[in-house]
Amino acid sequence: MTPKATTEPPFSPEQYTRFEKARILGARALQISLGAPILVDVPPDLVDPVAIAEIEFAANVIPITVRRSPPSGAQGS
Repeated sequence: MTPKATTEPPFSPEQYTRFEKARILGARALQISLGAPILVDVPPDLVDPVAIAEIEFAANVIPITVRRSPPSGAQGS
C-alpha cells in the first residue's frame, strides 16, 4: 500500500525543535541577503533578512526541508 501524496508540508512551524528553527531561519536569511526572491508580501520599509525569514517561517512557505533520523539510528528518507 502506498501512502497518499498530500500538498501539506511534512512539518508545521510548531513541530520544529528550536535548533531546527534556528538553522532554517539562518539559512533562509542568508538566501534572502544574497538576493533570493521573497516568498511573502512584506512592507517596503522592511529590509532585515532575518525579520523577513521569520515572517516566511510563520507563513510556512520556506522551501527548506528537515531530514530526521529515527531514534533507532536507522537511516530514513
